[in-house]
Amino acid sequence: MTVIPQSKGAPRAPLFRLSSESIVLALLAVLILSVSVAPMLRLAQAALFDDGGLAVERLAKLFSRPQTGAAIWNTVQISLASTLVSVLVGTIFAVIMVQTDLRGKSALVFAFVLPLMIPPQVTAMAWIQAFSPSSPVLGLLGLSMEAGTRHPLYSKAGIILLLGIYNAPLVYLAMQASLRRIPLDLAEAARAAGASPGRVLLTVILPLARGGMVAAASLAFVSAIGNFGIQAMLGIPARVPTLITQIYQQINGLGPGALPNMAALSLVLTALTVAGVLLAARDRSDTRVDLGSRPLMLPLGRSGAVIAALLWTYLVVSLLLPLSALVQTSLVPAYGLPLTAETMTLKNYVSALFQQVSLRDAFVTSLWLTLVTVGFLMLVSVFLGYFLTWRRGPLVRLLHFGSEAAYTLPGITLGVAMILLFLRPLPGIGVSIYGTPWIILAAYVAGFFALALRPVLSGYAQIDRALEEAARVAGAGFLRRMRDVIWPLIAPTAIAAAVIVFMTAINEIQTSILLISSGTRTIGPMIIFLEEGGASTLAAAVGCLMILGVLALMLLSTALSRFLPKGVLPWQF
Repeated sequence: MTVIPQSKGAPRAPLFRLSSESIVLALLAVLILSVSVAPMLRLAQAALFDDGGLAVERLAKLFSRPQTGAAIWNTVQISLASTLVSVLVGTIFAVIMVQTDLRGKSALVFAFVLPLMIPPQVTAMAWIQAFSPSSPVLGLLGLSMEAGTRHPLYSKAGIILLLGIYNAPLVYLAMQASLRRIPLDLAEAARAAGASPGRVLLTVILPLARGGMVAAASLAFVSAIGNFGIQAMLGIPARVPTLITQIYQQINGLGPGALPNMAALSLVLTALTVAGVLLAARDRSDTRVDLGSRPLMLPLGRSGAVIAALLWTYLVVSLLLPLSALVQTSLVPAYGLPLTAETMTLKNYVSALFQQVSLRDAFVTSLWLTLVTVGFLMLVSVFLGYFLTWRRGPLVRLLHFGSEAAYTLPGITLGVAMILLFLRPLPGIGVSIYGTPWIILAAYVAGFFALALRPVLSGYAQIDRALEEAARVAGAGFLRRMRDVIWPLIAPTAIAAAVIVFMTAINEIQTSILLISSGTRTIGPMIIFLEEGGASTLAAAVGCLMILGVLALMLLSTALSRFLPKGVLPWQF
């Protein structure tokens, strides 16, 4: 056998070559492990271990305190009770919107979903001002309470009521999808057998939608546990401790020294949240039908006008009344003054927009953090969605879990985890991002990853992969296929996801309340700071501006709805 010697100058073939697809997958793994998995592991380590090993003594002392037991009990009780309120209100609304021939559904659903887009701290402040003893709105209605009367919302019942109403749109969004999957022939068969619309509802529709109801209850329960804005605005003045407010107060009062104990309380919050998620995951009773099925429209007849009037009355009391009180408070120079031609002023808006440097800086910080988060997550979600849809293996499953993990946790838990992970300087470079906008950006990326990814995955499910495979056969590389084939097909869904993330992140408070510093503030927590500082009229003006921004985004989404995938906007029928 003749061996031909290789020329010394000839380049050697590499043992292996990293493709662009492998590099992108590796970068995604580094990102998710860094901002999602690592904070959770650090949280568990700080909660359960001290320098000497398992922190048995510290944990026993923490959970034996009466205030800890009271906070856990109040959290569970408030979350369960408010979930019942949310399920009742949201299910009634969903059944009427999906299963009946009521007119004017789009306007009703738009108004019903609007509070969910408003920051919870703004909602709480609006309700506080609307139903306070000195409320200008109640005064106009002749329902003013005596001076010195305790505010009715500063109580456990007040927290339950407001959380229940605030989370009712979540129940509606989950229930409407379940109700639309009920096959038409089942309900029609019951009607043909002589069953009344009410009996069809109770014996056919609701039993078949049980899985959706359980999932909706799980969403409401998890949201109630992690809703810092309402629990803080109502619970702290009412002296009703919950886990989320205790974590906030302890860290603010004691500083980093309280982090191990607050990490332990955060684990309890996490356990409650995971329990709620698993409850929905275990229920498989929801009806599965083909996409061609449609719900039966139960005729309302003459009762339709009465039902519409009742729904609009509910929306007036739960939405318009609080918002009108907020507007009135923002237009007077001092809290409690009646709104008249003499007292009406725009100075609070002028101050909020032009004079308050801290507010302007907070808004600018929130805006650029949100825009960077939206752009980054939109790009990353498109690439990650590709692997989660068309690739298999343990790494892909780990990435899917990591992308979802942080979203299921209460925001305050994520905030504690980020502090623990980034409190010390980053290894290798010796730079700490604690107290800077970058730690908030990392928390936003982790917390909103799943929110951006889920619509994108739905978009991938509707793409015929033959197009991508044809481009591969033609010699197109991975990045070329993503740019020329995948992106044009997935862009509408990715943009819709970006809009959802933007509306959620711009006024975020749950996580950033722990991560802001004197030099780095976001607009969400400023409402609480202004209210605590006695600047109620200025806080009301900021709240009104936030609502106007949310409303403008919702109206813009409606105007561009023809470019968005069907079903992205829940108020479009």
